[in-house]
Amino acid sequence: MAVVLHIAIMAGIYVILATSLNLILGYAGLFSVGHGAFYGIGAYSAALIALKWGMPFGAEVILGAAVSGFFGLLIGLPTLRLRGDYLALATFGFAVIVYTVLNNWYAVTRGPLGLMGIPPVRIFSFTFDTLWSYAVLVGIFAVITVVCVRRLADSSFGRVLTAIREDDIATLSIGKNIARFKVLAFVIGAIFAGVAGTLYAHYMTFIDPSSFVIQESFLIFSMVVFGGMGTIRGSVAGATILVILPEALRFLGIPSFYAAHIRQMIFGALIVFVIVRRPQGLWGVKEF
Repeated sequence: MAVVLHIAIMAGIYVILATSLNLILGYAGLFSVGHGAFYGIGAYSAALIALKWGMPFGAEVILGAAVSGFFGLLIGLPTLRLRGDYLALATFGFAVIVYTVLNNWYAVTRGPLGLMGIPPVRIFSFTFDTLWSYAVLVGIFAVITVVCVRRLADSSFGRVLTAIREDDIATLSIGKNIARFKVLAFVIGAIFAGVAGTLYAHYMTFIDPSSFVIQESFLIFSMVVFGGMGTIRGSVAGATILVILPEALRFLGIPSFYAAHIRQMIFGALIVFVIVRRPQGLWGVKEF
């Protein structure tokens, strides 16, 4: 039962990450591969706030999301004129910079030693110190994220993002400020990634830079592509499947050293299959 609850918690966290990235990648068409950086920024921000100032969980979520959103603004503004591979390289570089800072700014992040002793979530008089209670908490935040992103996608804001993805020049010609919409997409996506980071930090009670390496960004990116870009249910399905799949290897009795390599091979095979057989993703809408 503990394993099932752990998988449910991690799946919920990655649903938040994949759904928020889909707003940037799937709806706005911005080729970002550095989403894990916002995840790490949110986790470290919340952990430092909890350890140094002992603020309530609600304040941690707001401040952690705000810090991540601020960095989303910082990366969104300079990359407005970048597209495709160039934007991917810029966001990749951002993720590398964030990892390097986390790994070397010992006075704040304690470098490779990480931050330990992060307290469990406490809301009013209830402490979320059991797996089932934390699974419920993460599930609530995942549902809130999905609902918010769905509402944004179905609004005029989401329709403008879709228009930018299809043809940003045409969107500009009808009077839409595409720069503002692109930056907002980055900021909103980063905010939700910061929320996921806050939940992860309190769940693990210990974080270090190894949890936010560039491979983490590629994993989140893979979830969106695998499930289907531009569709919320695709983000949910992609995140859930790619979280459950590695855990299934444990039941096969494969040693952990080999299991890690096999997991990467399976991820690669799945992505190749989706690109070749269903380029729109499992739940994406096929374009004719």
